[in-house]
Amino acid sequence: MADKRDYYEVLGVNKNASEEEIKKSYRKLAKKYHPDLNPGDKDSEVKFKEVNEAYDVLSDKNKKARYDQFGHAGTDPSYGGGSGGYYSGNPFGEDFDLGDIFGSFFGGFGGGRSRRSTASRRGSDIEVNVNISFLEAAKGCTKKIKYDCIDTCFKCHGSGAREGTSPKQCHVCRGTGQVVISQRTPFGVMQTAKTCDACSGTGKVIEHPCGYCGGNGRVRTNKEIEVNIPAGIDSKQILNVSHKGNAGKNGAESGDLHLYINITPHSVFERKDFDIWCELPITFSQAALGADVVVPTIDGKVEYHIHEGTQNGDIFKLKNKGIPKLHGRGSGDQYVKVHIEVPKNLTNSQRSALENFEKSLTEKNYQKRKSFFDRLKNLFE
Repeated sequence: MADKRDYYEVLGVNKNASEEEIKKSYRKLAKKYHPDLNPGDKDSEVKFKEVNEAYDVLSDKNKKARYDQFGHAGTDPSYGGGSGGYYSGNPFGEDFDLGDIFGSFFGGFGGGRSRRSTASRRGSDIEVNVNISFLEAAKGCTKKIKYDCIDTCFKCHGSGAREGTSPKQCHVCRGTGQVVISQRTPFGVMQTAKTCDACSGTGKVIEHPCGYCGGNGRVRTNKEIEVNIPAGIDSKQILNVSHKGNAGKNGAESGDLHLYINITPHSVFERKDFDIWCELPITFSQAALGADVVVPTIDGKVEYHIHEGTQNGDIFKLKNKGIPKLHGRGSGDQYVKVHIEVPKNLTNSQRSALENFEKSLTEKNYQKRKSFFDRLKNLFE
């Protein structure tokens, strides 16, 4: 365990990072190393677990405080060993405030106020992939999301007790969730605390468990919710839905639902940031003479005038016809690339007319062609 990486280093943030910065970095890295996006990649699997472990500590104010003060020894049950009178969990008892321990060393157990064991625990987050179309991403939409989760038991409403009954105060710890242990050391008798085994730190005992959840207070179920997808969202972005993840334990808040957005390609449009690109085929006559053409956009068809002498590959812009920017900050533009289609399968009369037309043209009509051959002439002279 000596080579366990610093949690701040794992998430790529500094110790003064805000909660939002920590969460943002976690989401980015969790998506990068997610097993569903890296099937069979053992290295990504290890990094994904490492990232989740780091976030579990740094996103919890109490765990973060212990980690900042004592490092991995303050949060990792693998540190400290089990032979020196310590218990499983952190070195001084699972979810116990280390500050209380040191307070008891120098002022007696009564000198520090013991903190309730964190038997109430926030629910874990859930990740779901959501496929939407190009136009749904551009215009925004409402989607029904179906997923499996752990939800609060509807029979006992999370108490774990059978309907008509309620949990009783634990007679061992008297509702505190912790028991005091005295240890004789070279410095005298020291008192520490550990999670109460009788109630698992909840401070309560269920005498008559709920028959539906077995006293757990939570059950696995299928859930369906409606989510508003904002206009302008891009592929690979993550949409967070607060408190729609797994239910918390013993009344704690639920985790979040992370929606990983995947956008299916469009047959006509291509997205580049908030701009849209498309190709418009026109005829030789339209390019030579100029013409009014119809151009498709995400808002419908618009008319555009092709100027006389338009060349193959020319690009024109339709301002503000691109993707709406998130949070209503305007829209991108649409860029249209002209493709001049050369006619095929000519009839004899069409061929003859085209040959006569070609004979009527002079160098003035082909400026690029004239310039090209002039350069060749200068090259060989």
